[in-house]
Amino acid sequence: MTGIFCAIDAGNMQDAQDMVRKLSRVDIGIKIGLELFVAEGPFCVERLRELKGGNTPVFLDLKLHDIPNTVAGAVRAAVRCRADFITIHSSGGTAMMRAAIDAAQDAALQFSCPLPALLGVTVLTHMDDSDLESVGQQKPAGDQVLRLAQLADSAGLQGVICSPLEIASLRAKLSSRMKLVVPGIRPEGSAAGDQKRTLTPQAAADLGADYLVIGRPITQSADPAKTAQDILDSLKRNAA
Repeated sequence: MTGIFCAIDAGNMQDAQDMVRKLSRVDIGIKIGLELFVAEGPFCVERLRELKGGNTPVFLDLKLHDIPNTVAGAVRAAVRCRADFITIHSSGGTAMMRAAIDAAQDAALQFSCPLPALLGVTVLTHMDDSDLESVGQQKPAGDQVLRLAQLADSAGLQGVICSPLEIASLRAKLSSRMKLVVPGIRPEGSAAGDQKRTLTPQAAADLGADYLVIGRPITQSADPAKTAQDILDSLKRNAA
């Protein structure tokens, strides 16, 4: 069944802990992004995992993008956080992605840590064709996502981040081992916010998403635990 990560988009540890406590009984993973990681440091990853339960999947969404040596060093350090998933930008190129893979493998052995899955970021879900054109990319967003996803696949990453609108095309073109982790998820009646390429949880699951990333529709609801559980229950019913 398709899994769910809740984006804990808090700016400090207290707010993050409060939200994770609210979700403690719901069987979903947590996503930690740049804002919290920069504010609180690597400590926040293990602390939030403990609050949610020791076996809770953790997605460390750092979206690393730099020269190969710098990204390799950052990945090597991030592996010590024991996250299950770490993101890097596919647009950094094959050499950068392969350096990240090598660094993750070396660090996992050196520090006796689990080996995280490295996921390639393709085109961010707040961008559409006009946004890509403004930065000099003429191809439609879907074509650019496919190009970067195939690059990530050939480099050896374990999956990619894509919007729900690209799930079907990627499923048809990528290796079966590649995980599709999908933000831009908006339940019926939810505001799109700054997201432009969106679908409902069930529609994305039906297309073949492995994991859905859902933030504000859960965290800004009156009852985050109930909202998250309702989404999870709906996915379970339709998967049966």
